[in-house]
Amino acid sequence: MLKERLAQLVSEACDGEITAAEALGATVPLSYLGVTSLAQMRLIDALEREYDIEIDLADDVSFLDSVDGLAAWVSAAR
Repeated sequence: MLKERLAQLVSEACDGEITAAEALGATVPLSYLGVTSLAQMRLIDALEREYDIEIDLADDVSFLDSVDGLAAWVSAAR
């Protein structure tokens, strides 16, 4: 359930340019699929609002490269 919601947030952050199914099934970093830096910032905002967490951009944010990475980070941060 968490991964599906995160994939949906990725899709929304990209204005639908990448579908949730594409994000969920990606075998390459999301940036290779077209997640831009603007979409990444939108995704960070959405994650912070939805999960009441704070993402520090000064830290390693490589977890933003995949839905699996996002799920692991969100689970650990809650």
